[in-house]
Amino acid sequence: MAAGDRHQVVGDADEMRADVRSWPTGRLLSVAARVVEGRFTDFLASHDLTHAGLIALHHLTDRPRAQRELAVLCRVTDQTISRTLNHLERVAYIRRRPDAGDRRRILATITAKGRKVLAKARREERESDLLLGAIDDYDNFRDQLLKLILLAGPEPSEDSRMTTDRR
Repeated sequence: MAAGDRHQVVGDADEMRADVRSWPTGRLLSVAARVVEGRFTDFLASHDLTHAGLIALHHLTDRPRAQRELAVLCRVTDQTISRTLNHLERVAYIRRRPDAGDRRRILATITAKGRKVLAKARREERESDLLLGAIDDYDNFRDQLLKLILLAGPEPSEDSRMTTDRR
């Protein structure tokens, strides 16, 4: 793209801000979600994490869990959680061991290193000006997002989406 083309496409900063301010709220929410998700993905990657790995670590904070239970909680297939746990184990964020009550079951447990990276990710999400630290009232913003999501009802699981997609 030639130097003059960029100016024609983007226009000046004030013109762009005026255009963005005219967007419908749904578009603003969608674009903001993509921007924040992209920035958070970059942060997670710099710590050898993915969104799936972060969610798995979150569900392991209160107690060890079996792979199938984690798959259900994370709303992914057994194969997806297996790949996620393999990666988390390789980077020492979790460890796996047989269940003392049923040696056939393998339990995943978050490690101290996993707790540390999870705390860092949560702090970054909430405090970074590139993520949600730019929000004036984080708790209220989060409550409003929850309200929007919960009004829509439960999110379909990956298994049910896969079944629907095959029809």
